[in-house]
Amino acid sequence: MPDVTVRPVRTRREKKQFTMLPWSLYRDDPHWVPPLRLDFLERVGFKHSPFYDDAEAQTFLAFHGNEPVGRVSAILNHAHNRQYNERRGFFGFFESIDDHRVAAALFDAARAWLAERDVHVVRGPVNPSMNYECGMLVEGFDRPPMFMMTYNPPYYDRLLIDYGFDKEQDMYAYWGHTDMLDTLDPKLQFIVDEAKRRFNITLRPMDRSRFYEEVRMFLDIYNESMAGMWGFVPLAPAEADHMAKGMKHLLAPELTTAAEIDGRMVGAVFGMLDYNPRIKRIDGRLFPFGFLRLIAGRRKIKNIRIISANVTTEFQRWGVGLVVLNRLVPDVRAWGVEEAELSWVLESNRMSRVTLEKSGVVRYKTYRIYHLE
Repeated sequence: MPDVTVRPVRTRREKKQFTMLPWSLYRDDPHWVPPLRLDFLERVGFKHSPFYDDAEAQTFLAFHGNEPVGRVSAILNHAHNRQYNERRGFFGFFESIDDHRVAAALFDAARAWLAERDVHVVRGPVNPSMNYECGMLVEGFDRPPMFMMTYNPPYYDRLLIDYGFDKEQDMYAYWGHTDMLDTLDPKLQFIVDEAKRRFNITLRPMDRSRFYEEVRMFLDIYNESMAGMWGFVPLAPAEADHMAKGMKHLLAPELTTAAEIDGRMVGAVFGMLDYNPRIKRIDGRLFPFGFLRLIAGRRKIKNIRIISANVTTEFQRWGVGLVVLNRLVPDVRAWGVEEAELSWVLESNRMSRVTLEKSGVVRYKTYRIYHLE
C-alpha cells in the first residue's frame, strides 16, 4: 500500500474531495445518513458561516496515492479560549478508513497547524463547536442517527485511543416510545402540577407570526441555562440569527414550548422532526427539488428529537423543566408521534440524567468527546 500523504485543503477540487469522502467510506453502511450538503459547506467553513467570524480552521485530506482516504479539520475557537482563559484547539469533521497510519497522519497535521499558533492541547470531535453536531458515537450502532446527530463506524474510537487521545466527557441520547407516557410515575405529574401552582406558569407553543423574535428568545434561554455546563460557549448573536433562518421551515410549532412567569420567558423546549430518512432519500441535496421533498407532507414523520429543553438557572430545581416537556404531550399525541429521542445530555449533568431515567426513557446511544494534552 502506498505511503500516506496529508495535504491542507486549498483548491476547489480538494474541497469537493473533502466533502464527498463519506459517500465512499459509508457506501455499504445502511445506517449512515448524508449531511445536508449546503449546511455542511457552511459548518466546515467552505462557505461563509458566522461561527468563523470568531474562529479559524484548516482542513486536511489524507491520500493513499491519489485516493482520498481520510480528512480532519483543525479548529481554533477564539470565543471558547476567551471564556475559559486557555489555549485549546479542537478537531472536527474527522473521517478515515480503518488504518491507524491515516488517522495518525491527519492528527499530526492538525496538531502541527495548531502548534504553529502556540496551541498544544486538543479536544474533539466538534463540527465545528459544541453548539453544532459533536461527539464520536461509541455505543448504539444498531440504529441510524436522529436529525443533527453524528454517526461513525465503531473503529473510530480505537483509532483515537491508539493515537493517544483519552476520553474527556460522554454525552447520552435517550429513547422513548409514546406508549410509555401511559405508565409514567405519578410523582412526576405531581411535580408538574405543583410547579404550575407555585409559579403560575403560562405555557404556549412558538408563535410562528413572530418567528425570528421567538427563536432569538429561545436561544437566549439556551445561552443562559447552559452557562456553567462543561465546555459550553454561548452562541453569538449572528450565529443565533443564522440558526433561526435555517430552522424556519423545519420547525413545527406544535413541538415547541415556551414557559413564561410574570410575562418573562423562563423555559423553552425545541422538538424537531426526524428528517434524516428524507435527507437520505434526497442524498443531502436541497436543490432543485430536494427541499420540497424534505418538508412536503411532514405530518407523516412520526419520530422526533427533543434537541433542547432549557430552563433559566433560578427555576431549574423546581420542576419547571418537567412542566415545559409536559405541555408537548397532547400535541405529540395529536401529531401521531411514535418515538422520541432526547439528546444530547452530558454525563456530568446529573440532574437531567436522573430526571430522564426516572421517567423511564432508555439510554441507547453514547457519544464521546476526547482530549489530548
